[in-house]
Amino acid sequence: MSTFLTAHNVIAVANGAVALLSGVSSVAGVIKPGLGLPKGAPITAGVDFYVRAYAVRALPLSVVALVMLASGSWAGLAAMLIVLGLAQVGDSVLGAMRRNLGMFLGPAVSALIHLLSAAWIITH
Repeated sequence: MSTFLTAHNVIAVANGAVALLSGVSSVAGVIKPGLGLPKGAPITAGVDFYVRAYAVRALPLSVVALVMLASGSWAGLAAMLIVLGLAQVGDSVLGAMRRNLGMFLGPAVSALIHLLSAAWIITH
């Protein structure tokens, strides 16, 4: 196995990618609140509130995860990945409730990456 393809590097890259995607998505939602809505759906005060509430949670979690992953600090990383994974499970459930495939699948995949990575760290 090459030096790059160690489990730690795969975990760092995979989790960094989905954490970055989550953070960027939250900023995109604030900039364009109708992004996750069906075409023609109204952008109400509730929609605007929701995207801001999502960003207030997603952005700091993403930044902390990216800093931890970039620094190579594995102390506390499993706990952080569990928090990220559970947050993504919640987002996925919300997507399923809205019958929005993208809002369901994206967070579901992210949750799997975070939670499986946490399990690997804990068991190795």
